[in-house]
Amino acid sequence: MNKTRLEAFSDGVLAIIITIMILEIKVPHGEEFADLKPLIPKFLSYILSFIYIGIYWNNHHYLIHSLTKMNGKILWANLHLLFWLSLIPVATGWMGEHNFAKASMTLYGVVLLLCSISYFILQRIIIINEGENSLLAKVIGRDLKGHASSILYLVGIIASFYNEWISGAAYFTVSMLWLIPDKRIERAFSKN
Repeated sequence: MNKTRLEAFSDGVLAIIITIMILEIKVPHGEEFADLKPLIPKFLSYILSFIYIGIYWNNHHYLIHSLTKMNGKILWANLHLLFWLSLIPVATGWMGEHNFAKASMTLYGVVLLLCSISYFILQRIIIINEGENSLLAKVIGRDLKGHASSILYLVGIIASFYNEWISGAAYFTVSMLWLIPDKRIERAFSKN
């Protein structure tokens, strides 16, 4: 399999994940703006998860772009990532349906943490495949943003047992960390 096929498959899965999430938001039967009010938690959950899927889609593009050779480990690590990402709609739906209840915030954080871990595994396998002196290895460096994200997910998971708003703030903070593009990565890959 070449990297174009891998990227196309992954793009398709991510598009389906987004589609599933939006289909969970049902159109209200009423015709007044007040009828939209019950949808606010679902819509906010959708926005946050949409941002996360977009972040993974963007970063996945750079990961796959860095590949010069494929192997089975990369394919399986990629499927591992897609598996955890495919659970985001479930966690998103539960969180939105139950107005950010503590248990739903815990599940959401666990899913995000497992997505992060699986992304890190894929990233490491690609770096091992390409070499420690590869462009990807140099650009990622010590991966401080990745490590900070995992710590914030753990903070959010623990906080979810006590205060769902602190938990939500941790998850939102991680999304904002990654929403701001890393110009070093863009510059490095635009040269190749």
